[in-house]
Amino acid sequence: MKRILAMALVLMLALGATTAFASDLGDPVKLIVSLTAVSTDTHAQAMMEFERVVEELSGGNIDVEVYTDAVLFTQEEEVVAVAGGDADMSLVSASWLTTGSPWIGMFSAGYVFKSYEHMTAVLNGEIGKAVFERVAEDQGILPLAAYYLGSRQISLTEDKAITTPEDLNGINLRMPNSEAWLLLGQALGANPTPISFSELYLSLQTGVVDGQDNPLPTVESAKFYEVQKSITITNHLVDSVWPCINLAKWNSLTDAQKDIIMQGIEAGRVFCDETNLAREASLVEFFKEQGLSVYEADLDAFAEHVLAYYLNDPFSASWDTELLEQVQAMG
Repeated sequence: MKRILAMALVLMLALGATTAFASDLGDPVKLIVSLTAVSTDTHAQAMMEFERVVEELSGGNIDVEVYTDAVLFTQEEEVVAVAGGDADMSLVSASWLTTGSPWIGMFSAGYVFKSYEHMTAVLNGEIGKAVFERVAEDQGILPLAAYYLGSRQISLTEDKAITTPEDLNGINLRMPNSEAWLLLGQALGANPTPISFSELYLSLQTGVVDGQDNPLPTVESAKFYEVQKSITITNHLVDSVWPCINLAKWNSLTDAQKDIIMQGIEAGRVFCDETNLAREASLVEFFKEQGLSVYEADLDAFAEHVLAYYLNDPFSASWDTELLEQVQAMG
């Protein structure tokens, strides 16, 4: 009986401590996270790591619900959903933010970042903080960090080497449906075809498009390699995805809740970056084992062509050239 009473007392004290901790944080909150990524994608798993860390550190004061596979909103709808408060958070790339912040198109352009180290130093440093705050002012959606998605490569349903941009002439290359993404496809030399990510596998399988561009970890996790025959390493975009939160929701949180969320964001970033770097290092051999041909592009030819294309297009008129020079200097 004494042992039972002692255990009950310990349980009561633990519950009391959790309740006291939660009350220090403020009123309980729920965060709805909408993702178009499939559940096996590293960045989706990173947000699940975010969920685990936040709920654990907050003692349940912050309840995170992560929805993957576009079950709540499509890729084209997510920015509007988060800005309008229909979802609290999502993972958003710079290209999807150019409609409300045209100047940010410079971060969606090919060959702006030279490497993973260059990208993360910029976007997870002081420049990134200023960029994120400016996006929040423009659109009411606050990016909190940059997760490494991988360096984007071109993969085709036929076995064809892509050495220079001229080799993409006439190729229907799937791109996400936004101005910035479609312009990237044009700059690469292809015929960009807008298709939602959730429809891409079937579009490749049925020949609606000839190929697509994505980081190698995404090609593997979404199983695009099952319906493709070749991959060319172009490294045309050192890609990142930004965990974003509705600005009004962020401003409604206590400082303690914000601190816990940022700890969760950092835990997700470390998981995402380290996992994707390791996967990229091993996936070339994996794809070869699956029967795909892997080719190397002329990176200098691509970089020269792509950057010249952007600078001669009205899309770059809104770029912050001083900021771009700072970014390039860090590379």
